Amino acid sequence: MVYNQKERTFEISIRVFTDDLEKALTQAAGTKVNLLPNDKNDPLIEKYVRSCFAYVSPQKQPKPFQYIGHEIEADANWIYLEMPYTEPFRGGMLKQAVLMELFDDQVNMVNINYQDQKKTVVFRKSQPVQDISI
Repeated sequence: MVYNQKERTFEISIRVFTDDLEKALTQAAGTKVNLLPNDKNDPLIEKYVRSCFAYVSPQKQPKPFQYIGHEIEADANWIYLEMPYTEPFRGGMLKQAVLMELFDDQVNMVNINYQDQKKTVVFRKSQPVQDISI
């Protein structure tokens, strides 16, 4: 999660191994999913990410985000999101549960860059939601 001061948004990139993402999407869709360049799987990927990723402000307000798209790079997929954030960032609750329904030992790391501050938060199946602050 990188804060773009000019646009007043968090630009969010999620890197997932392609074979793992295909398993998760196949399970969610109930039919075999293969990710290929220029495929038509964006609605399915967006639905999956929305079920696994969320942010709630300290005022308990869910912050909407826009799904930008995905990109295949070697054996991984990059999923891009954008979350408008006009007020000063004071932390909140972040959910990052991608692939946790498939793997009990799944560990997700989120790097948050806001202005000149950086923080890494680790998510596990036992802690898919974390209180974040910078």
